[in-house]
Amino acid sequence: MTQPLTKPAVVVGLGEVLWDLLPSGKQLGGAPANFAYMANVLGDRGVVASRVGADALGREARQAMDKLGITTCYVQEDALRPTGAVEVHVDAAGQPEFTIAESVAWDALEWTSQWAELALKADVLCFGSLAQRAPASRATILRFLEAAPPATLRVFDVNLRHTFFTRNVLHESLQRAHVVKLNDQELPRISDQLALGGSTEEDRAQRLLQAYDLRLVCITRGDRGSLLVADGKAATHPGFKIKVADAVGAGDAFTACLAHNLLRGASLDEINEEANRLAAWVATQVGATPSTGGRDLNEILPR
Repeated sequence: MTQPLTKPAVVVGLGEVLWDLLPSGKQLGGAPANFAYMANVLGDRGVVASRVGADALGREARQAMDKLGITTCYVQEDALRPTGAVEVHVDAAGQPEFTIAESVAWDALEWTSQWAELALKADVLCFGSLAQRAPASRATILRFLEAAPPATLRVFDVNLRHTFFTRNVLHESLQRAHVVKLNDQELPRISDQLALGGSTEEDRAQRLLQAYDLRLVCITRGDRGSLLVADGKAATHPGFKIKVADAVGAGDAFTACLAHNLLRGASLDEINEEANRLAAWVATQVGATPSTGGRDLNEILPR
């Protein structure tokens, strides 16, 4: 473990940028953008490495990121493929269901000298399984991970979507990660895919940790909080009782807060508390990138 970080971290969300087409309207989405935005809210420097189309939605995505304070200089433009979009249906409990367009710009992520420079500067790289559904983007993501310095914290935020993943994608991503974050529904699916065994949630998490020599495994449980497992230790948090507006982006906020605090040497209990608090606030808001209104986070987060 390196020394705790004392300056703002360069935090890269690598993968899909898209529009979430919500019942309430269109919102900029995709885990990398949500993650980078929340990293900025926490005082780090959130960066998105993605690709949009040379179309109206692509221009709007850049404008939206600019407005949110997310740099767009590492967002590529694709002249052939459209900007990604996702139909989002929110159920009665506020949980999102997704219909994801295929053959879009972020399926063609391209390795460039600019991205190579970014990889060398990154303190955190966060990536998932969805953006690896197309061979071109998968190869680029793996190259990005290989190009980053050994000390760069590599976070695999699994985000299983439909059938857009394979056993090999999961296996190779876990091999390259230091931290893996997944939810309580994804854990048994991954345990079965990788034949890890285990009868309880904590046992499965420990087996995942050991099989891939990970520093931390995080299991989120929706409104029931989370479980963190690291090196034979475990910590749980019950979550916060809130009125959910929609849960879109709450997991990405959790991941950003987890990385922020892990870099700074926080304990498992401290990480659990802060990450659940930030995720709970996002879930009380509409969309994945709610404004703080210029207020300090301590003023708005549930206590």
